[in-house]
Amino acid sequence: GIHPSIRGEVWEFLLGCYDPKSTFEERDEIRQRRRAQYAEWKEECRQLFPLVGSGRFITAPVITDDGRPIQDPLVLLENNPENGVIVPPQDIGAASINNNAPKVTDKKVIQWMLTLHQIGLDVIRTDRTLVFYENKENLSKLWDILAVYARRDIDVGYGQGMSDLCSPMIILLNDEADSFWCFERLMRRLRGNFRCTDNTVGVEAQLNNLALITQVIDPKLHQHIEHIGGGDYLFAFRMLMVQFRREFSFCDSLYLWEMMWALEYDPNLFWLYEESEETSPEEAKARLKSIRHYGKYERENMRNGAKNAEEPPLPISIFLVASVLKEKSATLLQQARGLDDVVKILNDTNGNLDAKKACMAALKLHKKYLKKVAEHESNFATSSVLLLHCMCLSIFILNPNPVQPNLSR
Repeated sequence: GIHPSIRGEVWEFLLGCYDPKSTFEERDEIRQRRRAQYAEWKEECRQLFPLVGSGRFITAPVITDDGRPIQDPLVLLENNPENGVIVPPQDIGAASINNNAPKVTDKKVIQWMLTLHQIGLDVIRTDRTLVFYENKENLSKLWDILAVYARRDIDVGYGQGMSDLCSPMIILLNDEADSFWCFERLMRRLRGNFRCTDNTVGVEAQLNNLALITQVIDPKLHQHIEHIGGGDYLFAFRMLMVQFRREFSFCDSLYLWEMMWALEYDPNLFWLYEESEETSPEEAKARLKSIRHYGKYERENMRNGAKNAEEPPLPISIFLVASVLKEKSATLLQQARGLDDVVKILNDTNGNLDAKKACMAALKLHKKYLKKVAEHESNFATSSVLLLHCMCLSIFILNPNPVQPNLSR
């Protein structure tokens, strides 16, 4: 793995924060510009809700759905911990709506403020066994970053699980703004998982792909999972949402992440995120890298044409889940009689999986899957040609002397 002293800096490259060919001066210029941008966004959030950047955070609602501020004793205490809050005995624990306070009318601001206490509740539960988070300033830093991100990414906002993804960034990178941008780059990959509507869950597409992969790789297991009512594969929801943070120890999960990012590495990632509309085709072409600069998983996709397909290639995380299912296949087939059993068997792996072994197994499954898909497509093409040939032969037998068209004038 990567030495802890340089892990944060390496992550910035793996996630596309910087061009791999950039100089120290170029990176420093980008870093200073981003820090200023983050400070500006954070100040905008502070203007809307003064607790942002104060070193404190909330765990109780502060606003109603229609924009009226809530006078909750817990919120008041969190806002003024040094002074305490004087609350009449009969009102202790009861929240009230302050009708005299100015009402918030901007729907986007209301939606953002409605998520702030949920972020706080998740922050105090995130990596609570780590000494790092015994310092409340670090908890507040995590809350600030997630609050600013939720304000900037209005379409997605905040979703449970983001705190697990952001936490390692704060631990590895000393500067809060650098942590924010590293997290923002990670969310570029994963934000689709958190995009939910009334009818669909964002990660649903990946769960469907997991079902397809399992059906191809281990049809017997897939059939068994469908038989016991798990055909939607929702039992794998958490693995994909928080990228195996619960299945591996903290240190192993970091090792797993950097292995995944290295295997999927695209040297053009920085420019894909930073690309401006004014960039000429010649400039873009000049930045194209040799295939050997890509990660091993990405190279395999390129060789098989997945990078040029209409749909983006499947992330390695899906094959990691598939490898866990494959490893537990015998146990699942023998012991799983319902979804509760599936969850229990998979939960038994928590903290006991080997990151390197899991990645190697995922690569093998990916290669096997691509091979089987290619064989299926080849067989389908052969069958189509044979069917067409049979149809033509049938037409000839039924009509051996077709009337030739008169082409003369």
